[in-house]
Amino acid sequence: MVFTSHCDKKVIIDTSVILYDALAVKAFHKTDIYIPLSLIEEVDRFKRDMGENGRNARQFSRFMDTLRSRGSLTKGVPLDSGSYVYVHMLSTTKEPLPSLDIKNTDNQILGTALLIQNQFPKSSVELITKDINLRVKADVFGIKSKDYDPDHLAGVEKMYTGIRHIKVKNSRIEHFFKERVLSIENEKFFANQYVIMESRGKQALGRYDKQQNKILPLISNGAPVWKVHPRNPEQNFAFDALLNEKILFVSLVGKAGTGKTLLALAAGLYQTMNQRIYKRMLVSRPVFPMGRDIGYLPGDIEQKLNPWMQPVFDSLEFIMGMGKKASQLTQDLVDQGLLNIEPLAYIRGRSIPHQYLIVDEAQNLTPHEIKTIITRAGTGTKVILTGDCYQIDNPYVDASNSGLTHSVEKFKGQEIVAHVSLQKGERSELAVVGTNVL
Repeated sequence: MVFTSHCDKKVIIDTSVILYDALAVKAFHKTDIYIPLSLIEEVDRFKRDMGENGRNARQFSRFMDTLRSRGSLTKGVPLDSGSYVYVHMLSTTKEPLPSLDIKNTDNQILGTALLIQNQFPKSSVELITKDINLRVKADVFGIKSKDYDPDHLAGVEKMYTGIRHIKVKNSRIEHFFKERVLSIENEKFFANQYVIMESRGKQALGRYDKQQNKILPLISNGAPVWKVHPRNPEQNFAFDALLNEKILFVSLVGKAGTGKTLLALAAGLYQTMNQRIYKRMLVSRPVFPMGRDIGYLPGDIEQKLNPWMQPVFDSLEFIMGMGKKASQLTQDLVDQGLLNIEPLAYIRGRSIPHQYLIVDEAQNLTPHEIKTIITRAGTGTKVILTGDCYQIDNPYVDASNSGLTHSVEKFKGQEIVAHVSLQKGERSELAVVGTNVL
């Protein structure tokens, strides 16, 4: 099949990209975009999926049908971005990958990329895929390939930490302790960025207030919350963000044992039970993947949820004290309507006002799923995301494009948002060693 060239740049889209972003073709400008026919067949198999993959598959199918009505997809249909979309079909089952099984969908997409590269040797041709193995195979056949990253976000290693270390004069730290405020001179910070000020062995912790353009002391300042004591500066920062009523969105990122979920639950109980700021605390985790039917598990709804929510119950029992009494206290909160624990699949379409919403294991969510959660928040609701970007179970998400990573980078600098990266494990000495060496 011979194609007319409209643009010098040409890309071939993989199925994994469409399942991640149904309208990915709109992210390219002045580009010839090739959709392998095998991709459309593979996407069709996902259309009945009730999760995020199914929604993206259905949206992509509707979008392609709209394009079809505008013109011939084999000749190229123009987009507003100046790009053209084609549907490409391999002209032979033997070429151009004799060493690979051409019946394999990934190999057919790879073959499409190689054919287009051979047809347009003077053009820039790239295979866009979120499949790492497909990128490796593309390299073997001399095909340029890269991950789909429309926002060009930094990897998790370069992710915004929400914390900054600065050296100050000893007199300025003394002034901060005495006046409980420190003016900023020739320094730039993000809104609600946490600051560790150091001078001659002295250390002070604060938060940058953008409106005042000053560093203010922390709300908790080391004080325990529901008998949970912050053990390091990062946990102090986390409590400050969680207890600050002006901050409506908090993201806590850290490895296992750093206290993300524990801190969020303790602050939630305090503000729900003691301060009565929120009507209830809603705790949710993705029944992975988001949208999966928990009907596959035996028992009633409560029994189905227990395996998924047990880490939350463990943290609640730790806060309230071990034993049957702690379990009964947790159940009492549920019975009184002050604590609600449910899977994320049930949140879509809801409006959630005046609640303290914790989303645990948020690293497994896509940016679209994070957006769905945030847009459910009604008046007076605070949203907390916790997760470890190095422990991702979703095959269509990695550390660089996780919804958690995405939200941290996109929201930094907003006056109602705060982020803290927790580094030090506090669960146990064994847990710390296991996290670091295994």
